[in-house]
Amino acid sequence: MDRFPPPYSLPWDLHPLLPGGDGTGRTLPAALQPGRLVVSDKGAGEPAFWLSDGPADYYLWKRLLAEHQQTGFWPLLLGSDDEGGPWATGEVSFEGVTSPADHDPEAVLREWWYRYVVLGPVDTAPFGADWPAGRAPTPLQRSDPGYAAENFGGSLLYDDDLSRLRLGLVAASSADSVAAIGWREVADHTTDVAEISAVLRDWERRYGTRVVAIDDGALHLSVSAPPGNRDEALRVAAEHYAFCPEDTWETTDALIDNKITPCSGTVLAEYAETLINQPIWFFHWY
Repeated sequence: MDRFPPPYSLPWDLHPLLPGGDGTGRTLPAALQPGRLVVSDKGAGEPAFWLSDGPADYYLWKRLLAEHQQTGFWPLLLGSDDEGGPWATGEVSFEGVTSPADHDPEAVLREWWYRYVVLGPVDTAPFGADWPAGRAPTPLQRSDPGYAAENFGGSLLYDDDLSRLRLGLVAASSADSVAAIGWREVADHTTDVAEISAVLRDWERRYGTRVVAIDDGALHLSVSAPPGNRDEALRVAAEHYAFCPEDTWETTDALIDNKITPCSGTVLAEYAETLINQPIWFFHWY
């Protein structure tokens, strides 16, 4: 990582995001670009996150990523439409949101498998209608999760077509950030986005994933320890399908040139092949 200059004091704008609003002793590695706090449009309440007014600055995002464990803030890249929604217009909600710690990730995925997947159109062989017995083993080979996230984020921010991505700062970990910002787009899949974060916590531990970008109804993860063989990938594919079981399980909305196609195809085994050594996972809820 680069050598950074002395850290800046924590801006007053970020204090309300912390428990009790106390930013004593907190610092940032760089001055923030212009931005503001975002509060849910569902009535008065505590702010959800900080959002830049303009496109994310790559070097600022990179510094915040490197220092997130010290600062307590996770830097997200947030896509929005031409009118600034959903983030700038406060289209976030905390109604019914619990804590990610309240949920067992395997139990969550198993429930979703039987609720959404069994009757779906995807050929789930070799598992059929049954949730796969046993978890996929944690891969032995992995790169640094921070480097994997930095590499992916840099690819996004240097793409001329993605200049609309803004910087969001959330007082949470990578996995918990989707719950901390009150993300609504998964409401048709689960009314409690903390269940999404619970699964992401597990994937962080097992596969070194990080939440890099959220764009409309899409979630973009870097992966530092992807499955390395077909058997591992099959079990991961089953988890992905339970996590994001779209009706046709097809999409071409990945951020980088439509090259990343998790949640595509109608045969689980074929999808699993795309996951072997794949450093990016992409999910889209319509």
